[in-house]
Amino acid sequence: MATCSTEAHYRQNVLPYYRAFGSRFGYAALLGRTRHFGWYEPGDSPWRFTAAMRRMELVTARKLALPATSSVLDAGCGVGDTARTVARASGAYVTGIDGIEPDLALARQRSARAGGPGGRTRFLRADYHALPFADASFDGVYTMESFVHSPEPAQGLAEFFRVLRPGGRLVMFEYASTPQDRLTPKARSALVRVCELSGMAGMLAMTHGELERLLRRTGFTVESVDDVTAHILPMLYAFSVLGRLPYALARAVGRGDSLVNAMSGVEMYRHQETWRYTISVAVKP
Repeated sequence: MATCSTEAHYRQNVLPYYRAFGSRFGYAALLGRTRHFGWYEPGDSPWRFTAAMRRMELVTARKLALPATSSVLDAGCGVGDTARTVARASGAYVTGIDGIEPDLALARQRSARAGGPGGRTRFLRADYHALPFADASFDGVYTMESFVHSPEPAQGLAEFFRVLRPGGRLVMFEYASTPQDRLTPKARSALVRVCELSGMAGMLAMTHGELERLLRRTGFTVESVDDVTAHILPMLYAFSVLGRLPYALARAVGRGDSLVNAMSGVEMYRHQETWRYTISVAVKP
């Protein structure tokens, strides 16, 4: 079971964000309920969200670099799109965990319809701070913009380390934030408000380089940390365009915080100095 602190954070901060009408409508209407950024190369249209998200998921499989039939944990699987892409591209068996039961139910339904790759996926309700798996259960673990919700990053990494086999690989697609004392008051306010309203305690804690330090402290060997912000900016630009008018109208009546995703798109594109998007790859010795 999760600790009281992680349970409370999830119940009080993360679940309300994902259950809010704006989140449910936005993710469903724009992204088919998938909840991660896409990967863009020069010349790619910023509006082709689905194609970009599938490209990002293929990057996950390449970064894992595991042989077929490997056992992989998706820590924060949502509706399972990344798990199915990784299973299809690599031949791995992927176990997805999440705390939102309706998303897990949809993940199971979509995998059942997917045929081949769906048969190599399973989805369970669990918390990555207290994983219900034996030591050395997996060849690989990945997170896709889910670790930013962690109120206790060190505990989560310790669990990843525990369930990985020696030589196992951890791949993390996550945001890092700029230390608040280096930001203007306006930028700092925007960053803190977005993180608070989205339940992203981990993003504020994981300033630039902090995840790498935590990985080493946990016992991992860090193989690479790549700043890939440029590859996701086209999607954030599109979100900022779509969110500009509704966010402005909401602010005009004192309700700007009620449209969290519109606010995030506008403010995080406007204040790009507050964050980076990184891919960290680490190995358990």
